[in-house]
Amino acid sequence: MNIPLNIDWQQILLHMMNFAILAGGLYFLLYKPVKDFMEKRAAYYQELSDTAKKRISEADELKAQYEEQITKAREEIEKEKAEAIKENEELARQQIADAKKQAERIIAAARAEAERDNEKALHDSQEAMKELVAAATEKLLMKNDNAAIDMFLNSVERRGKDAEQG
Repeated sequence: MNIPLNIDWQQILLHMMNFAILAGGLYFLLYKPVKDFMEKRAAYYQELSDTAKKRISEADELKAQYEEQITKAREEIEKEKAEAIKENEELARQQIADAKKQAERIIAAARAEAERDNEKALHDSQEAMKELVAAATEKLLMKNDNAAIDMFLNSVERRGKDAEQG
């Protein structure tokens, strides 16, 4: 069967069948495996991306938790610092009060000691005066001058009364 223009339909059908076999073979041998490989690779990278996003979100959550913990720790530190300052101030006030009490005790003891020293000095001066009076009296008695003794005793009495009043 020869057609004008030298077209052989059998040859055309054979070439078409040959092309279909070639296209089918290339599809199954090259296109499908490459397509499957590309889909697997895209799925792998998508999985990596999803995992990375998940880890980033977890890291952000952890960061938020840590920042919250840091904030709480800072607040607690400030609170403890304020309490420590307050305790130190109270301790300082107490030490000052104790020092004042101790100073008052020391002053009271010094006053008491000064009072004792004053009383001792007064007692010693009175004793010395008595001895002087006794010695003067004894000298006067030896002279036997009664007028002088009376004057002396009167002056000592007046001084004793003045000292008791003053």
